[in-house]
Amino acid sequence: MISFRALGCLTLLGLFAGQLPAADNVPPAGFTALFNGTDLAGWWGLKTVDPRKVWAMTAAELAEQKAAEQEDFAKHWTVQNGELVNDGFGAYATTEKDYGDIELHVSFKTVPKADSGIYLRGTPQVQIWDSTEEEKFKLGADKGSGGLWNNNPGNPGKDPLVLADRPFGEWNDFRIVQVGARTTVYLNDKLVVDHAIMDNFWDRKLPLFAKGPIQLQTHGGEIRWKNIYVREIGSEEANRLLAARNKDGFVSLFDGKSLDGWAGAVENYEVVDGNIRCKTGKGGVLHTRDEYDDFVARLEFRLPPGGNNGLAIRYPGEGDTAYVGMCELQILDTEHPKYSNLDPRQAHGSAYGMVPAARGYLRPTGEWNFQEVTVKGSTVKVELNGTVILDADLATVTEYLGDRPHPGKDRKSGYFGLAGHSDPVEFRNLQIKRLTDAPYETPPAKPPVAAKPENSQSAAPKTDAMPPKPATSAAPEVAVTPEASVPAAAPAVVCPPQSAPARRRLFQRRIQIIKSTPCCQ
Repeated sequence: MISFRALGCLTLLGLFAGQLPAADNVPPAGFTALFNGTDLAGWWGLKTVDPRKVWAMTAAELAEQKAAEQEDFAKHWTVQNGELVNDGFGAYATTEKDYGDIELHVSFKTVPKADSGIYLRGTPQVQIWDSTEEEKFKLGADKGSGGLWNNNPGNPGKDPLVLADRPFGEWNDFRIVQVGARTTVYLNDKLVVDHAIMDNFWDRKLPLFAKGPIQLQTHGGEIRWKNIYVREIGSEEANRLLAARNKDGFVSLFDGKSLDGWAGAVENYEVVDGNIRCKTGKGGVLHTRDEYDDFVARLEFRLPPGGNNGLAIRYPGEGDTAYVGMCELQILDTEHPKYSNLDPRQAHGSAYGMVPAARGYLRPTGEWNFQEVTVKGSTVKVELNGTVILDADLATVTEYLGDRPHPGKDRKSGYFGLAGHSDPVEFRNLQIKRLTDAPYETPPAKPPVAAKPENSQSAAPKTDAMPPKPATSAAPEVAVTPEASVPAAAPAVVCPPQSAPARRRLFQRRIQIIKSTPCCQ
């Protein structure tokens, strides 16, 4: 029989079991250990090298490269008491596998004047250094570790938000979450980088690579590592993480049940399983009933194989939005074989026919993608799955696909919509936020008019190198208010009438003019 004293001891052990520290190098549920605490399995040595050079190697060339680095790697990297130790020299410990969206946990301990970091997707770096080394204060060492030190000057994330380093001799713990280029870093449970975009050190004109190896950089002093765990983030979780950020001010455009609030080619779209879907063989522009000037739009979309659609930006209500609207932003399964001869200005996310977007950031066909579009003045920015793939000023565009001008690119306002091209592309969680204080007011929409079937091709020249853009031939829906219907501007030296004009912004401009005149001061 167990004594009461023994029973009490067992009870206490049970109560405190959950508080005992986890064993080193044993990953929590859902994570994979990158370091097994015993040897260098899963790692190889690579110096500071543009990962594109590694990706361009054949299998034989890569094997030769790894073999050449192995002796030096083993010389400077050892395992001691379950810790991965570097003496401050040699190539960087590099994972055999490339990673994209991840949550990464890393513990490290270093010495005075050491300098190190963690490369993500083969790109420097989440910084680690001596925050007490005065010689490097001019570089930002006094701000502490955890910043994206190689970001462009002034860019968010370059400097950590707080100094979170522990004293030398103590272990520090990183928790890093990266979705697309959006990077969040916690150091010792303190937020030091908040959802900042990590710049591409290797080519600052391009976004961060979609995938790449994790590397442990070291130079200048001994550094020890342990508890290196990674969890790959799936597309659904990644979309939720992105949607949860900066939510204030957004208004839903879709109730998940009907096309209420939409106009244009309503008959060519349907609601299926809570998603808006373009009907197969149909198309045209399904657009909002309200017009927008500057705005941010968020949405998720899912492409079928070879799927083609688009986002109508500042659409006037009729015609091909790629030309008569400010632009059409491509929604396209770019890497499908049938698009092998695409002009770069036709790839997904491009301002069609004007400015190309970066490629390689779509999720696998059939998965939901998260996209955010920012339209401000003459500029358009597209962020796909956490990576900015287009950031362009359309006012500067002078060359066009097929030499076909885009007369609508300088439009100041218009409708936001979906430009279908016969394929059953799906959309959900559509939201929009105005960036101007005075919204553009539009008259009530007319009853929907059936749009023409989407089977015709646009007038853009057809060549073997450039598939033509299918027309977005929606029937007229709501025309922009004719200029004649707007009250004439009040003379600058006369107080205006007290009634509000049809357009609030125009009214505010008039008030500013009038307040500057003697009769209203």
